[in-house]
Amino acid sequence: MLMILMSNYAFVSLFSLLNLYLFVLGTNIYMLTLGDYWSSNTIDLYLHRRYYDLVDPPNGILKKAREIFLTGCYLRTAKEGCGSPRLLPTEYLVILLDEDLDDDAILIGAQFCSDSFSSISHDGVKNGVSYSLYARIESISSLEILEQCGGLQRKQITLVDNDGVKLRFLLWNEQVILANLISVGSMLALDRPYIAIAAESALETSDEFCLEYGTATQLYLVPFVQHEEQVCLSSTQNRTQGSKLHAAADPTQGPKVSQVSLPCDSQGSIDFSNYPFQLFVADLHGKMTGISLYGVVRDVFRERETAGVIFLLKLEDSTGSIWAKLHFSQSWSLGRVSVGHTAYISGLTCSKTKQDRFELSWCETDDGAYFINLSCLPALVNSSCLHKLSRLSDLSSRRNSMHICRVWIDQVDHCHVTTRFSHAPCGHFVKEMPSGAVECSFCHCDCDSEVVMRAFYLKLTLADKNTKIFAWCTGQTAMELLQISPDEFYELSEDEQVMYPSSLENERFIVALVNCKRLAVHGSRDSQTPEADAVSWEITRALKCE
Repeated sequence: MLMILMSNYAFVSLFSLLNLYLFVLGTNIYMLTLGDYWSSNTIDLYLHRRYYDLVDPPNGILKKAREIFLTGCYLRTAKEGCGSPRLLPTEYLVILLDEDLDDDAILIGAQFCSDSFSSISHDGVKNGVSYSLYARIESISSLEILEQCGGLQRKQITLVDNDGVKLRFLLWNEQVILANLISVGSMLALDRPYIAIAAESALETSDEFCLEYGTATQLYLVPFVQHEEQVCLSSTQNRTQGSKLHAAADPTQGPKVSQVSLPCDSQGSIDFSNYPFQLFVADLHGKMTGISLYGVVRDVFRERETAGVIFLLKLEDSTGSIWAKLHFSQSWSLGRVSVGHTAYISGLTCSKTKQDRFELSWCETDDGAYFINLSCLPALVNSSCLHKLSRLSDLSSRRNSMHICRVWIDQVDHCHVTTRFSHAPCGHFVKEMPSGAVECSFCHCDCDSEVVMRAFYLKLTLADKNTKIFAWCTGQTAMELLQISPDEFYELSEDEQVMYPSSLENERFIVALVNCKRLAVHGSRDSQTPEADAVSWEITRALKCE
């Protein structure tokens, strides 16, 4: 609000130009009357001389109803001068343009579309050629403090022109407040930027040129407008939202929920990151971003014929299944994930492949990208509010679900306990290759002693009042069941290792069970790991009961 501005207080605000005055006090002084959009208040601004060439009433760029951004302004109160409070001149002014307005479109085309980043040359810079450039803001860096340059402050703005060429626009010291006036995705027009030749300056960059905010530079901004698209709710959402939504479908009980508005980018991709309902596989179509899905992992393996670190994961819910490509910057980083585990994945993008089928992609470095293995959460068995107990007899009729059961260890003479080496980042077992090298059976990467640890491979019989099943586990779950670490077990004598499971008979646990049977073989697997044998059930979490 204008009325609360204090003397010598710098601020950022959006104004609409209401009027323009020319004062003659020994020299020409232009004063703008500004009004904001949140109140009926107005204030006068002394225009900085670098913008005088934009004033040509009534046809100049700075004319009535023109919108501008200001920052670095200081207020001269009525006590300090005469009359009403006024804003003192600021160099940090950005003029807003609207490509849908004829005058602005003509200005952009006539003044800023003849030059491009590729047209900048050493000879042109040395000969003082003025450039007018137009580019999209790709990124804005955080504030940097260059200690080696005496604490110099810097912000880097990456710009991309219409040819896809990138240049950095650098702001130094007090100039960094200009970054508060612009936003990623907006189009920035730079008239007469200072062009620094990297080889002739102290800039540490591989770029040939960098743009800077010079004494004659003027900035224009076409703000990025977040478009929206109406998305209709499908039958899957209406069917699964519970009684409230069913009631809303009855006109006699309330309004019907039929569609929501979601942001849409310039390529037509719709962002579902704030979608208010759960999405299902059957709801997916091309050009969807920010997707979140729950599902059961039906297959997962590394794609080995690619340069990057990419894993393929097949996710299945009650409406169908879909393949997702998981992209990692260096290596797998999600812990142990295997067939039958229930996962929540956010930050997914859906697109159509050349084979005319939908496929998901996920990158661990993207904003909003999360992968949570629900089957391995400790709270799953620790918190009664997160689960509903099943009986072992329920497993045969609901093989695709995760089950939480109260059981005891039975038939310890059939218990099978061994220790193996596993790859710490992914939790899967390693294997020795004919060359003598050790390779992870899941990641297919070379393993050294720093990323390999000893782990249990445990197969045992679980029982409740009505049923018995044979299951297996590894990692922390096996340690919880055996109540000993793999290294401590390995140090026992062979006889002690054989006798050890007998001490566990009738011990009671709450366990999480998933069906780990792979439905179909997909992709390239050079060898079968112990997880792929005849045991159909995996224990993913366990908690000892008193």
